[in-house]
Amino acid sequence: MNGLALGPVLLGVAGGLYGLLADRLAARWPEHEEPGIRAPDWRTGLVVLLAAGAFLALPLRFSNARDIAVEGVFFAALVILLATDLDQRLLPDEITLPLVPAALLVLLLGWNPVLAGKDLGLVSGLAAAVLAPAFLGVTGALFRGALGMGDLKLAVSLGLACGISQLVAGFIVASLAAGVLLVALLLTRRLGLRSAIPFGPILIVAAFLAVLRPIT
Repeated sequence: MNGLALGPVLLGVAGGLYGLLADRLAARWPEHEEPGIRAPDWRTGLVVLLAAGAFLALPLRFSNARDIAVEGVFFAALVILLATDLDQRLLPDEITLPLVPAALLVLLLGWNPVLAGKDLGLVSGLAAAVLAPAFLGVTGALFRGALGMGDLKLAVSLGLACGISQLVAGFIVASLAAGVLLVALLLTRRLGLRSAIPFGPILIVAAFLAVLRPIT
């Protein structure tokens, strides 16, 4: 295996290990109401798989070291949020709130790999930061969904990081994939018809896809 192929593989392996650590962290933090620590289960495998795939794809999508570093930090925060939301249906403020000014700073400095150099990239990021949580809030109220304030806070930073068109495209694909996964979990009885389904993972997968989707 040559060096060009080895880099993404190593980053993917590191991402998978990081996903495992994120799952074990989520089993302990934030503090749980119920005693004991959850054993690894399907959620562990899902976080590991998504983290490995996201980090493996980063150097395939971006060649600039700064771009990979910027999105790598963003992905690292999203993986922890993915793990905590799957474990507790919780997106901790300790991560969602700092992501907003961090994503805004990256956008204003022109370091956002998705939007930098794109026509109206700055406008797209700022507009998405307003429209994404507004849209989710309205649809959540209309359809009485399981949206929480953590989802809305996360949507702000995702808008800043991805822009309108990329985030919408990622959200459509993530929603379809989530539907397939939910059907599989219901058929295998890992979830019941009355199980609470967190919405955060769909947003997070949408962000992964938005960042990694080639801009046409």
